[in-house]
Amino acid sequence: MFKLPNSFLWGGATAANQVEGAWNEDGKTISVADCFTAGTRHKKREYTDGVIEGKYYPSHVATDFYHQYKEDIKMFHEMGYQCFRTSIAWSRIFPDDSGKVNQKGLEFYDSMIDELLKYGIEPIITLTHYEVPYWLVKKCNSFYSREAIKYFEEFCKVVFERYKDKVKYWMSFNEINTMVHDPSQQTGVRIPHDKNKEEVIYQVAHHLLVASAKAVMIGHHINPDFKIGNMICMPMFYPETCHPKDQMAAMKANDEVFLFSDVQVRGHYSRKTLQMYQNLGINIQMEEEDFEILKQGTVDYIGFSYYMSGVTTHRKDASFVAGNMMKIVKNAYLEESEWGWGIDPLGLRITLNMLYDRYEIPLFCVENGFGAVDQVVPSLTKGQNLNSCVHDPYRIAYFEKNIKSLIDAVVKDGVDCIGYTAWGCIDFISAGTGEMAKRYGMIYVDRDDEGNGSLKRIKKDSFYWYKKVIESNGEYLERNDSK
Repeated sequence: MFKLPNSFLWGGATAANQVEGAWNEDGKTISVADCFTAGTRHKKREYTDGVIEGKYYPSHVATDFYHQYKEDIKMFHEMGYQCFRTSIAWSRIFPDDSGKVNQKGLEFYDSMIDELLKYGIEPIITLTHYEVPYWLVKKCNSFYSREAIKYFEEFCKVVFERYKDKVKYWMSFNEINTMVHDPSQQTGVRIPHDKNKEEVIYQVAHHLLVASAKAVMIGHHINPDFKIGNMICMPMFYPETCHPKDQMAAMKANDEVFLFSDVQVRGHYSRKTLQMYQNLGINIQMEEEDFEILKQGTVDYIGFSYYMSGVTTHRKDASFVAGNMMKIVKNAYLEESEWGWGIDPLGLRITLNMLYDRYEIPLFCVENGFGAVDQVVPSLTKGQNLNSCVHDPYRIAYFEKNIKSLIDAVVKDGVDCIGYTAWGCIDFISAGTGEMAKRYGMIYVDRDDEGNGSLKRIKKDSFYWYKKVIESNGEYLERNDSK
């Protein structure tokens, strides 16, 4: 009785800075991501002023997708992908502020996109995924300056025009709301010592929202059939108890996310946000034209990431975990990953309903995954896939429960969801910690936290499991449950 529509898109997701490598090849210059050193779950990455000799920057080689993309895409096809989400490295297209386009950069994406289309895989392109060019930081402190918007517009025009007949689905800024939590990762912005930090952050946020709206307008002008979405980090928050102060804390935490999606979907700031700015005593510079731009540049769908839910409390003695750049109260009712992230599949269903009830436009779950330490072992156990040397039942269990929850939201609750792209299809550098040990992929890459390894690809058990899920349009999960 309950089935996903045949149009539902299955696939996987990555980001250019986490997989491509080739940080200074074929005319590319450094991005903000290339200025982050490696870290661990216990040690925060360092954001350096440019690239400093002697420090290790994991994005510089990443997992070498730039040179091995054909092999990787062939494996995605074998898994049954109908779509693949990645980003375009802005500094590969515009290496500096001269306005001159780097043709070698475009040629790489020409070839990559053509390779996807050869296998019938729909490209899902994020315009920038934590990879603002570092030259933009040096020139005008990134999006703290309104000047950055015009550079982003030029970038959008070039890639939209180039791929107007090959790419249908686009997103503007990845996890745009993380600007509030980690402004350096989102845009590379440097907070001036003599400025109010909150005022700087929300000023940058405004410029991002205007730039996103302009991208939508430019894209729709070039090809009215483009589907252009936003992308938000969505750890839906529960109150810890029914104490009114916990309820208020949860409302405010969720509002912090909705600040961005409200503008991108509705085309204007909420009265709550404007009142918050007034209460904080901060002055956000908005041009008169901005209000019409935001109104005209609303998105066609909502892209979002979901890894975990959050909990809020008014208690002063609460135990916190660091979850996807956010400070979250430990949830006693949930199991946790090795990194302390609460595993909450039902939260995905609640999130989908929350977003769809609020906005009533299509949703796209473009990131959902499980970071874990994987071990390569000889595959000698009877009944195991002989080609797989990485057994990851924990990852399969996570995906199984989350995907079931998503299917319930669609077929039982009536949520309109375009598709699901697992994070990630292949191992890559963790954005949160800058390490390889925290692996998300269904394909193992032989690379460690010090940059050692052959970069060989090995299919994990989850590879074969996800293949069955895709080829059955999710029904494999129900069949497997009934055994």
